[in-house]
Amino acid sequence: MKKTKISALFEKLRAEGKKAFIPYIMAGDPNPDETLNYTLLLERCGADIIELGVPFSDPLADGPTIQKAAGRALKSGTTLTKVLALVKEIRQHTAIPLILMTYYNPVFKYGEARFIQDSVEAGVDGVIIPDLPPEEAKEFIKLSHRSISGRQLDTVFLVAPTSTQSRIKKITAASSGFVYYVSMTGITGSKLELDEKVRGHLNLVRQTTDKPIAVGFGIATPEQARTVAQLADGVIVGSAIVKVFNESPEKAEHFIRGLREAIS
Repeated sequence: MKKTKISALFEKLRAEGKKAFIPYIMAGDPNPDETLNYTLLLERCGADIIELGVPFSDPLADGPTIQKAAGRALKSGTTLTKVLALVKEIRQHTAIPLILMTYYNPVFKYGEARFIQDSVEAGVDGVIIPDLPPEEAKEFIKLSHRSISGRQLDTVFLVAPTSTQSRIKKITAASSGFVYYVSMTGITGSKLELDEKVRGHLNLVRQTTDKPIAVGFGIATPEQARTVAQLADGVIVGSAIVKVFNESPEKAEHFIRGLREAIS
């Protein structure tokens, strides 16, 4: 697989001694127009990559904050088709790398090959599907990594703190762009605890691959983001950003800039 926009970004950041800031928002929450505004605000505040969640009625890996965001997005009529249309609109304003985070059911219903084709043509750079394990994703990976109009789709898989060494090898081999390290067992938005066991396990992942590693789940404050940035190549913040946009939008820019400064 040739160099992608995401892998090139991490290579550039690594050469500059910097870490990636990867915020997550739910597409369509509270409506598509606000998603565009939030995306552009995140970029202005220093985001390197933006994760766009695709709303789903049964988001197993997500905590209450993102579940509620998915509910609001679904209520506003957001579908996978509309998310791809939204990406096309975003692409008229920015070239920032975009990753879709979706569950497999919407992709299955849409059709894998069609989803990948339409995602690349819309301007999506990577995809995360938490409930699609590498063993069942061989055809998806193959289709994602083929060239479509000179571009490819990165496939990002998740390593959990409970992943064995053999499983880590499978996950990192299947991942492109970066490897997503889940900082805890459980759901998004849970309390972060980076104990020595997690740090040791993260080192094991580092020894297994030279691909960039981004850490997510439970990062809610600049202090936590700073700690994670010392251990990883990228910091993913989801629930805390979704929450501030929903509850205190006037405070969002200050909060996001604080995360960015802590990660740098």
